[in-house]
Amino acid sequence: MEKGIGVLLKTGVITAALVVLGGGILYLVRHGTALPDYRVFSGEPDEFKSVSGIIFGVWSIRARAWIQLGLLILIATPVARVAFSIAAFAYQRDRTYTFITLIVFVVLIYSLFFGGP
Repeated sequence: MEKGIGVLLKTGVITAALVVLGGGILYLVRHGTALPDYRVFSGEPDEFKSVSGIIFGVWSIRARAWIQLGLLILIATPVARVAFSIAAFAYQRDRTYTFITLIVFVVLIYSLFFGGP
């Protein structure tokens, strides 16, 4: 079980890093010579604040969408780890740890979807 979790975490982090790196390189190729205007702060565009917008941006080969996708993969990695742990504990028929990990998973999902603005 520990090796499986280790492989899952390594794969998630490496995948996220490669996606962010690719998006960063694409961003620099397209916008590397542009001078930023630091007088006015502008956050991410609205289309990159939803998963569907990020996926559409990835298909449109937009650099910021690739960076956002890498961050989503990074966020999804520990969630996948908890889901994997639930399955592993259930497979081992360890009801106590399955139940505790299921509570952690529910709290984690709740906080992701309803935890803030």
